[in-house]
Amino acid sequence: MIIYGRNVVKEAIRAKIHMNKVYIIDSLNLSQEMKQIENELRHIKISIEKVNEKRLEDIAHSKDHQGIAAKIKDYKYADTFKVLDHLNHPPFVVILDQVQDPHNVGAIVRSAYGAGVDLLILPEHGGCLVTPAVLKTSAGYAFRMPISIETNLARVVEELKKRDVWVYTATMNGKPYYEVDMTGPIAFVFGNEGRGVRRLVMKKSDDFLSIPMARKMDSLNVSVSVAVILFRAMEMRNNANS
Repeated sequence: MIIYGRNVVKEAIRAKIHMNKVYIIDSLNLSQEMKQIENELRHIKISIEKVNEKRLEDIAHSKDHQGIAAKIKDYKYADTFKVLDHLNHPPFVVILDQVQDPHNVGAIVRSAYGAGVDLLILPEHGGCLVTPAVLKTSAGYAFRMPISIETNLARVVEELKKRDVWVYTATMNGKPYYEVDMTGPIAFVFGNEGRGVRRLVMKKSDDFLSIPMARKMDSLNVSVSVAVILFRAMEMRNNANS
């Protein structure tokens, strides 16, 4: 996998991700930040190749490379139930049911990490997995956030419920999110940008929540909805523990 962007490479260094090679734009006017990244890479003996702008765009498959890209092994996913088994507090989980836009997934990863989510679960098929674009949009926080893949989300919901995790699905007609007790073991399911959550996954859920609107409008972008609900959950959980 090719990753790109300054923050992504910095997070890869921090997470001790093995990088086969790093490509840095060949310029006499590197920023102080880029010089520092280059020095860190040389210190840990990572191979560096200086390339021109066109070559870097070709390597990254993006113009949004910020002057740096790196070749790593495929992203390493977490094991869903190993993560849950090692928690010493009530689980706080997010499930994405076939969210397809990498920018949405990346933004959700960033919000989930900031809100203290323990685990983000993605479906093996039908949704976006962790791609270079997801890593870039997440500002590299996908290297810090435990993310797992499951083939059957409905079965995962059942297993979470057996562990006394209360599973809420976000819909247009659920109870207002601010009326929900989010302090215990909890999981939130968010659906595809157009179709929402699939029927079987929804059927397995314990309850439904929504974000009321002051004016009549379509639903919010899924990454915005996730952020609204997760930071409310963070607030409630922090208050309960203080």
